[in-house]
Amino acid sequence: MTDAEQTYDVIVLGAGSTGENVADIAVRGGLTAVLVESELVGGECSYWACMPSKTLLRGSEAIAAARAVRGAAEAVTGEQDVAATLARRDDFTSHWDDAGQVSWVDGAGIALVRGHGRLAGEKRVVVAQPDGTELVLVARHAVAVCTGSRAAVPPVDGLADIQPWTPREATSAKEAPGRLLVLGGGYVGCEMATAWQQLGASVTLLQHGERVLPDLEPAAGDAVAASLRALGVDLRLGTRVDSARREGGEVVLGCGDEEVRGDEVLVATGRTANSDAIGLETVGLEPGGYLEVDETLQVAGVPWLYGVGDVNGRALLTHMGKYQARQAGHAIVTRARGEQVDLGDWSPSVATADRRATPSVVFTDPQVAAVGLTAAQAEEQGLPHRVVEYAIGGVAGAGVYADGYTGTAIAVVDTDREVLLGVTFIGPGVAELLHSATIAVVGEVPISRLWHAVPSYPTISEVWLRLLETWRG
Repeated sequence: MTDAEQTYDVIVLGAGSTGENVADIAVRGGLTAVLVESELVGGECSYWACMPSKTLLRGSEAIAAARAVRGAAEAVTGEQDVAATLARRDDFTSHWDDAGQVSWVDGAGIALVRGHGRLAGEKRVVVAQPDGTELVLVARHAVAVCTGSRAAVPPVDGLADIQPWTPREATSAKEAPGRLLVLGGGYVGCEMATAWQQLGASVTLLQHGERVLPDLEPAAGDAVAASLRALGVDLRLGTRVDSARREGGEVVLGCGDEEVRGDEVLVATGRTANSDAIGLETVGLEPGGYLEVDETLQVAGVPWLYGVGDVNGRALLTHMGKYQARQAGHAIVTRARGEQVDLGDWSPSVATADRRATPSVVFTDPQVAAVGLTAAQAEEQGLPHRVVEYAIGGVAGAGVYADGYTGTAIAVVDTDREVLLGVTFIGPGVAELLHSATIAVVGEVPISRLWHAVPSYPTISEVWLRLLETWRG
């Protein structure tokens, strides 16, 4: 049964943080908007990614920080309460109840429709609702696809059949598995190996390549690999998994001539777009892949359709999805008003940060905070550059932060223009240094001007001054 049509200025498929922001910007711009969501309002980040994963890591991080300071270390006389840590995680996910987010949506003046939405031709969406009925939504101006991504299961013989953990199961588990096998040494693999090893599991991490965090500076991967091993993780680099099966209560992975056994296996080898069941074929697009979009997040060849966040594959990070949402929302409002969209680099209607200076943090111990290009990426792009490094432990503020502080700051400098192309910090607590680096990279602040950005003493931020001194030589 199909209900009568409902018409809005903007229809948003997916009510995660990206979709919420598209709808919010549209409503703030005077348009009407409706969110269509088949799961929890708030999406992956709120319930199965950023928030639960970071709360699983935070307790161990706090204990390590205390133990790194004489005087405070003596006060740490017990072990982490795993049950309390998991309960805190549950609090941060609102116990997988989206009532609070639904209340925000309502307060923002955004309509919400529960169910699975599919495109059904130009500016039309059919929603299969939980009660079995269908609702037709019609957009006056735009449809924004914000359906995100899901874990990709690699084509290993038998792996899909044994119901492996994805990041969802890893972040929502009610207890630590006895033996956890982790496939993949990227952000998720390293973070979840760190978290669960410290929460009582025996973790084996299998990485096909020769280092973890391969897209970051080599020093970052080396530091995190050393940390994983120090925690007790069995880290196996250059390991190819050929097969998977369950044998009784065990997971058995075939790795060449040997077998690796565990109680659960987490697949952390990448993501794939949630675009295969949303009716893209009805508007002449191929389902299943990432949507090709321009700088305003408008889908190529379909001017009323926008692909925002993970679904376009440009930068699969929550903060970048929200950034794109703000830009797309502004472009939608501007076009709805009949105005010309400004395509200048820093226009509020275009997304440029996800190709110029995407910031990211790996919340391992040590943390890795990076923005912009690595030295290898600058080399690949043929950019004239020089790499400047400084040991963060040499900064007075680092010594105050932790006894025996160990870390590294790496800056990639454009030698022609003398501006920063990229910055990487490796060490405890460096996530809070990242935004200063992001501003410097995005703003293309000349090195000559950075000399006048005076860091407070004694803070770890003084590493900025040391990097400049090293650059000058």
